[in-house]
Amino acid sequence: MARPAPDLLTKLVDKGEEALARVADAPAAHRLVETVTTLRSRVDELQKRVRGLDVLEQRVAALEARVDELSKKNAAKPAAARKPAAKKPATAAKKSA
Repeated sequence: MARPAPDLLTKLVDKGEEALARVADAPAAHRLVETVTTLRSRVDELQKRVRGLDVLEQRVAALEARVDELSKKNAAKPAAARKPAAKKPATAAKKSA
């Protein structure tokens, strides 16, 4: 009995498997896979950090509101006049000379 000729789909599957095997054996493919894997882990880490920024932004907004309140309260009160600093006697400088 003669074997029937392989159909078009079988030929394409065989050629595709051969091509994938050659690509998988290439050193550039290994580097590409490693780079993609590393990129994925770095993106995951970046997402975790960005999620933490939301909490910090809320804290900063609350602190800014408190600063605004305090500055308004201080602006409403007049500042007390300061007295000039008393000068120290010059006798100590004369004694050491």
